[in-house]
Amino acid sequence: MKQSEIKELSVAELQEKLSETKQSYSELKMAHTISPLENPIQLRAARRTVARIATELTKRDLQ
Repeated sequence: MKQSEIKELSVAELQEKLSETKQSYSELKMAHTISPLENPIQLRAARRTVARIATELTKRDLQ
């Protein structure tokens, strides 16, 4: 998910998206632990998406 897409979402949508993304990230980590993923870059992408969403939420809280 790109930063421009994240900025367009409301706070409630961001919180919902954050929980969904965290859950999918943990599922990817678990799957990778059991047997290696075909594309391990998915882990990095999911982790960075979580960080982008969390950063946007923090930025909005401070404003």
